[in-house]
Amino acid sequence: MANYFSILLVILTVVTGIVWLLDKLFWAPRRAGEVPYWVDTSEQVFPVIAFVLVLRTLIYEPFQIPSGSMMPTLLVGDFILVEKFAYGLKDPVLRHKFVDTGKPERGDIVVFKYPQNPNVDYIKRVIGLPGDTVVYQNKQVFIRPKCTGSNEQVCKKLQPVPLEFESRGEFVQNMAPLLRYEENLGKVSHDILRHPTRNELVSRFYTQPGTRSNEWLVPEDEYFVMGDNRDNSRDSRYWGFVPDANLVGKAVAIWVSFEFERKAEDILPTWIPTGIRFERIGGIQ
Repeated sequence: MANYFSILLVILTVVTGIVWLLDKLFWAPRRAGEVPYWVDTSEQVFPVIAFVLVLRTLIYEPFQIPSGSMMPTLLVGDFILVEKFAYGLKDPVLRHKFVDTGKPERGDIVVFKYPQNPNVDYIKRVIGLPGDTVVYQNKQVFIRPKCTGSNEQVCKKLQPVPLEFESRGEFVQNMAPLLRYEENLGKVSHDILRHPTRNELVSRFYTQPGTRSNEWLVPEDEYFVMGDNRDNSRDSRYWGFVPDANLVGKAVAIWVSFEFERKAEDILPTWIPTGIRFERIGGIQ
């Protein structure tokens, strides 16, 4: 849907822009009567659409969180701003990068085109960078950063990502109180959720050729991502890596957050908000 909207926005900008230009150069000097309605409308709409196109393509774009895969960091009903220039400037249709402005860092929350269906936008947290070895075992992440040095002979040992238990029961899934932990990914500290009894079957995970079934070596120009709600997220463990070309931007802020806690007997549709969570408005960690 986002791709179709971008294409429509580009088409409207080009069409109204051509009408505006033709009127300024040719039609207006020769016109004796009133300005035609369609010309007047195009001239008024063009600067607005052009501004929205530039803003949405190069600077910030709003997104809505549709699922609970990023709880507790992001909740259903959160509307976020994604910084489009964080990882490069791209054209809105072919998504060709014409300016490189940076790369994702470990712990960034990124929006990207789902590799198995580029028309769908996903949001996850970056866990593994290019060259990293990532292991997921006993519901804990282990990382060995990319080897460094002139011959890439300096390799660190596989280390667990530090976890610290925080609480239990704030979030419930399938009648089970979820466990909340603080996870530290280098400079980024954030919270994750784990189901107390659900065990992931390794056979369901995406298996990378040449590695064990719960181990992934991140290729160059690709990233390993996971949801913060670890037992309720389809991510790189299931379908592989996110190519750099699929990156849309970095999630940086929540600009509004709606509640949808409506009872079954209520007359109003479930998509109508029941309240605003003002305390959630602000930056995202």
